[in-house]
Amino acid sequence: MLLFYLRHGDPIYDPDSLTPLGERQAEALGRRLSQLGLDEIYASSSTRAQLTAKPACEMLHRDMTILDWANEHYAWQQLTLPYKGGLRWVFQHPDYRAILASEKVRALGRRWYEHPAFQGTTLGEGIQRVQREADAWLAGFGYRHDLEKNMFYSEGGNNKRVALFAHHGVSTAFFSSVLDIPYPQYAIHFDLQHSGMSVLYFPEEKGWVVPRALQISNDAHLYRAGLPTLYNGEARI
Repeated sequence: MLLFYLRHGDPIYDPDSLTPLGERQAEALGRRLSQLGLDEIYASSSTRAQLTAKPACEMLHRDMTILDWANEHYAWQQLTLPYKGGLRWVFQHPDYRAILASEKVRALGRRWYEHPAFQGTTLGEGIQRVQREADAWLAGFGYRHDLEKNMFYSEGGNNKRVALFAHHGVSTAFFSSVLDIPYPQYAIHFDLQHSGMSVLYFPEEKGWVVPRALQISNDAHLYRAGLPTLYNGEARI
């Protein structure tokens, strides 16, 4: 199976939508995906994710299935910490990034949130929720996650091309869960461009599957469409 994870286009967060640039990014992404082909298309329950998925659905004549658990609203409630009167993702929080990168946190592995600095937070609940939901979703495709072996067991497997349109904040927990990389290591080092395309490959070997990341946040569709390739409005890449 090939799993395409697509971040939504350039957003308007309130009200939840896309900017004109985000709409053009979604169109460019749709054209790219229409050439690759998709068997199933999923999107979070947020409007910006669904609007990003819409062109691909129209071009490929596929229905969109909504996954409410992938909505960033829930991740924002659980994977953020107070900052200057508001909230900030823990992996972007200036008071916690060094802690996430520390050897003491690395030594805790999958249970990194048990570090004293994170006691009393909802970080553990958030990570466990995404792990649980992601594993249940992938089990529907025939892949059972063995957390002790850090691999998936293929209960039939498939050759489908599946797309999930969602969010950056969700992706940090989702990819760390699926790739069996502790959240701190993944979240502080990997980011996604608006409309960026990431691809996970599920190759089967004697019944076991170790997912491989073939691409992370590829934006070739933006180059082809002549759209700006500023990383989220910041660095030109």
